[in-house]
Amino acid sequence: MSRANDAGLLRDEPCPLDVRAVTGRRRALGARGEEMAADWYLARGYEVLARNWRCREGEIDLIVRQQRTIVFCEVKTRSSTSFGHPAEAVTHAKRTRLRHLAAKWLDESPVRPLRIRFDVAAVLDGEIEVLEGCF
Repeated sequence: MSRANDAGLLRDEPCPLDVRAVTGRRRALGARGEEMAADWYLARGYEVLARNWRCREGEIDLIVRQQRTIVFCEVKTRSSTSFGHPAEAVTHAKRTRLRHLAAKWLDESPVRPLRIRFDVAAVLDGEIEVLEGCF
């Protein structure tokens, strides 16, 4: 006899939602948002130093430079506001983690900026809004 799990599905029935397809669509949406953010900076004369820089502690979506200013950008992409505005997803914990990651990147990089800045690129339904120096 089959029993229902917490989601109301029978345990021996296949999941009606293809999790891999959803994950793939979500990754593609995020990649499009990151590409839009990089293009936004390039159009304003910034140089892209790194995309998706990773270390054991986490990842920085975009690192760009304009003259002696280094910008660490968190990109949040959403297709709707059902779960809030994309920028709202950058929580206090996320900001703290990004500061730590930026310090690690600066320690490992030969680049010695005069200024650093933290931006959030909010991509919503194909439109981008870059919040400069927001934390």
